[in-house]
Amino acid sequence: MVASFFSSTISEPFSAFSTAHLSALGLFAVFAILMFIFRDKIRSKPKLTQAIRFTLLAALVAAEVSLHIWYIASDVWSAQYTLPLELCSLMLLAAILMLITRSRFLAGLVFFAGIGGALQALLTPNLAYAYPHFRFVQFFVAHAAIILSALYMIWIERFRPTWRTVWTALLSLNVIALIVYLLDWLLDANYMFLRGKPDTPSILDMFGDYPLYLLAEELLALFTFVTLYIMFFVIPDALRRKKQ
Repeated sequence: MVASFFSSTISEPFSAFSTAHLSALGLFAVFAILMFIFRDKIRSKPKLTQAIRFTLLAALVAAEVSLHIWYIASDVWSAQYTLPLELCSLMLLAAILMLITRSRFLAGLVFFAGIGGALQALLTPNLAYAYPHFRFVQFFVAHAAIILSALYMIWIERFRPTWRTVWTALLSLNVIALIVYLLDWLLDANYMFLRGKPDTPSILDMFGDYPLYLLAEELLALFTFVTLYIMFFVIPDALRRKKQ
């Protein structure tokens, strides 16, 4: 059982929107909803706030460290494929630093780019292994923890981005993409899918061939960031004013 859980052999391929996939999404939604409902109570209890912060931090660190241990143990580690240079991997590292430092800059980046990237990954996973494989568990814990960490900063730490934060996050994402593209060229890799689309179905399939889909990704990122800002801040502010 343990051997099959950590095996690098694919005994059963991942199936999008299977019972296991929907269950993982449902569990993530429950945690997010509970954090929102009890945000005031959590905020009023420093020890509980700290416990949630450290739990999220531990989940992020454990997800990343265990993944690289698995890569090495399975003899699949490669600079071309397994460095933490995918968008969600970078946002996971940013989320770790954000929770440690409570950086407002990192909070803005993780809220917009982290939620945008991780939510897409949860809905259309670039994943080969089905539940109950280790990679399935690690994948959903990592991506859910990125989003929950961003929501923690918004709902518990009361971080509030502005329209300027939207553009700062978008510019920062482009700088990150440029650096990763240069590393892709040096390593003959395809991190962040900057040199080609993933082999598994994804939202990129809707945006044409290379390099046109990169422009579409830019527009999608801007649309996602603006939508997140409107949903989390503009609409709630308007509703509060209406009640007054």
